[in-house]
Amino acid sequence: MNAPAYDMAFASQAAFRALMECLSRPGETRRLDGAGAPAPMAQATAALVRSLADYETPIWFDPAFAAAPAIADWIRFHTGAPIVATPDKAAFALIADALALPGFIQFAQGSEEYPDRSTTIIIQVESFAGPALTLQGPGIATTCEFAATPLPADFAQRLRDNREMYPRGVDLVFVAGDRIAALPRSVRVVEN
Repeated sequence: MNAPAYDMAFASQAAFRALMECLSRPGETRRLDGAGAPAPMAQATAALVRSLADYETPIWFDPAFAAAPAIADWIRFHTGAPIVATPDKAAFALIADALALPGFIQFAQGSEEYPDRSTTIIIQVESFAGPALTLQGPGIATTCEFAATPLPADFAQRLRDNREMYPRGVDLVFVAGDRIAALPRSVRVVEN
């Protein structure tokens, strides 16, 4: 008996559901089956892009992604999403080099009236380990710990600055292997 064909609609729904669970429970990870894509795009990143992007969702690449033209071809073929030259025009930003993550202020921040017009940044990391940040906010009962490696040295301050702009600001999605996690703009970093 042959295995069932890959069900694109089911995979897209599963990726979307995993992301929504991560956004509603900041710092927690979920497993996400990947979708085939050229390097350096992680398979879980590819699954998220296939689920979230379409012809109306402009995407921006960091230099590591931009150096791989096959990524843009893959995204155009599977989603029809336009690739933009500047991060402030992007609905989604793909970051392959987390240590070179641009400052959040370079991305679309949304407005008081339309906070949803901000950029969601998908950041590929090596692992969900390392020095942990203590977080509070909606979806967190008391506090939670979040760690990802590598991240810029000033990452905690970036999160604080992002929270100060609420309801404006960016939302962050992290990919490590087949795991994803999210830090929405509503999280607060607790001083240790």
